[in-house]
Amino acid sequence: MESAVPTPTALERELAIEQAHVDLVYKHLKKATKSAKKVASEGQKIYRSDRQTWMREEDGTALFERDAFAFQAARRLAQLDAEHEGLVFGRLDHTDAEIRYIGRLGVRDDEYEPLVIDWRARAAEPFYRATASDPMDVVRRRVLRCRNDIVIGIEDDLLDSAAAPPDLPVIGEGALMAALKRARGPRMRDIVATIQAEQDEAIRADYRGVTVIAGGPGTGKTVVALHRAAYLLYSNRRRFERGGILVVGPSGLFMNYIERVLPSLGEDSVTLRPIGGVAVDSLQLSAHRIDSAAAATVKGSLRMTTVLKRLVNLPLTEAPEVRVTVKGDALRLDAEELARLRREVLARHKVNAAREAAQTAVLHALYAKVPADLELEFDVVSELITDSAAYRMFLQAWWPDLDAATVLRRLADPKVVARVADGQLSAAEQAELAASFTFADWSVADVALLDELLEIIGPVQVDETDEPLMFLPDGTEMSEVVTTADLLSHRREYDPDDEPYDTFAHVLVDEAQDISPMQWRMLRRRGSEASWTIVGDPAQSSWPDLGEVEQALDALIGHAPNRRFRLSTNYRSPSEVFELAAKVVSRNFPEADLPHAVRATGVEPLLLNTSEAELPQKLEQVLSDLVGQVAGTIAVIAAPPRLSGLLAAELPAVQAAAGRISFISPLNAKGLEYDAVVVVSPDQIVAESPGGERVLYVALTRPTQRLVTIDLDDEGAWRP
Repeated sequence: MESAVPTPTALERELAIEQAHVDLVYKHLKKATKSAKKVASEGQKIYRSDRQTWMREEDGTALFERDAFAFQAARRLAQLDAEHEGLVFGRLDHTDAEIRYIGRLGVRDDEYEPLVIDWRARAAEPFYRATASDPMDVVRRRVLRCRNDIVIGIEDDLLDSAAAPPDLPVIGEGALMAALKRARGPRMRDIVATIQAEQDEAIRADYRGVTVIAGGPGTGKTVVALHRAAYLLYSNRRRFERGGILVVGPSGLFMNYIERVLPSLGEDSVTLRPIGGVAVDSLQLSAHRIDSAAAATVKGSLRMTTVLKRLVNLPLTEAPEVRVTVKGDALRLDAEELARLRREVLARHKVNAAREAAQTAVLHALYAKVPADLELEFDVVSELITDSAAYRMFLQAWWPDLDAATVLRRLADPKVVARVADGQLSAAEQAELAASFTFADWSVADVALLDELLEIIGPVQVDETDEPLMFLPDGTEMSEVVTTADLLSHRREYDPDDEPYDTFAHVLVDEAQDISPMQWRMLRRRGSEASWTIVGDPAQSSWPDLGEVEQALDALIGHAPNRRFRLSTNYRSPSEVFELAAKVVSRNFPEADLPHAVRATGVEPLLLNTSEAELPQKLEQVLSDLVGQVAGTIAVIAAPPRLSGLLAAELPAVQAAAGRISFISPLNAKGLEYDAVVVVSPDQIVAESPGGERVLYVALTRPTQRLVTIDLDDEGAWRP
């Protein structure tokens, strides 16, 4: 069938048809919201009592039922009240004349007939999987582009022309190309409506074991991963809602960029954490500072496990010996004997759980030196020793309670580093490591080290002899009755078998190629019994030793069932831009998996030169031009040492286009995309990253429309 050329009248007619249906959906959505509010209100009336002194058993049951009722009502309200930009986004016209509308959550009419089908339901599957070669009984697939509750655009795909009625309108050039040509905003656009069959296969893969999703820049790995998280919650809700899903991204900026994708799909049961905030559960901190490339490489290496174990075994203060007197006889343990005892105790216990065992070991070692003619029992000698002030001072200095931060800060001392890193790190690496701890705040790489230390030393134990306060301090006011039971209930009981971190049923790691081996160890603690989705592209890795990363991944996967998916189509990068980027990465990384770029803009990358002194003027000119050439966002990507100077220049173009122009490092740009990108001094980016050309490859593949590079002084060595 030949499609008629769409006319404005045809477009307006189709928009009106779709708008009428969307209006009907929102009408019933309001009814559902009103009903949920009524349920919530009635739930509060289920049980009321004026009893203030005692409660019957049936009263407690009623209270439980009321709270459960209110919880479910509140949850439904939160779901209905959430912002759903474009609640209805798709339509399927089937060969049997059935019409199905697809959306972010299901909505039914008064007769309980579906007005919108939840996108994760089986009935919605053809919206993603149907192709011209396998239409799955779908004649036309339509994508609705909405702003709030207003339909502003339509894009059609004709999948089965033989089954199409002769008067079936087909409007637009195809949903995918239209979505890609539209300007990007400050947050990721939810492109659920344009997921293709290749991506949908990865989304709906079995949850068990490990699923690896690989693909080059612009293949939609992040979108696929996030929709997989939502799909897993939908298809295995009991398992994953109870156990939780952790989504990990490369930076806080990236997590802000995607934070609305999952909620917009109707899911809010997912925990989002940047890699610097993964250990917020155990450490109560989230780091954003990035170490120098050299320091980050050292901190991320598996060699740090040995360094940290040695550091824990190294006493905070030197204790060359312990000397006590029992019945006039001096008993002494020298440094070598104490070191042996320490090793033996730590082989069986974590530091903070081992103080009692350490004291017992010391007492037995001292008792062995008591002259036989004294004929003293062990309990008598132990009491005499432990009553000694000198012994108590020794034990406190030799085996104090440790916290991870205090231990790690010791690496700021080059002498300590030399002692614990001997044979593991070179002299240059030791210097980098010590120098990296001169900052007041922790870095992203430090978080994995702190988490490793917490695993080694264990949490600080609660002194069970501490009694809770039974009376309020003088001057304290409290407007409610507080019982002794209340006070006791707030005591945190220490269980040495408790893990200090959260665990999840599924862990999804995006930009996995940049996770260091030490960071993989941190992640494994939160998913020891989890299934995994790992998303990445080795060609974009900033980690210098890809073999070490593969080793960490192999340890993670082990013998678990695993499956791999490759996304082969680059939907983001114009072919003109990707051709240049592909040449750059292939020269340094010949095994790079290069996707096929399907779009062409007809605009070649602009490769410019200028001097260091004239860089601000050249950048001002380039940005002024780009502001008029693209409608959306523009990024200036440069090596971290250069960014502060570019920001300090306060270019007029940046002030005039407030909110549209960002300055960002290549590593923080991972996973992001912009309409136009200016890469400043590509040679400096290569030189200052352990990933070299692979990190430059990341920067060059961020634009969706235009790419400009600015080399300084001479033509860049990076150019093919």
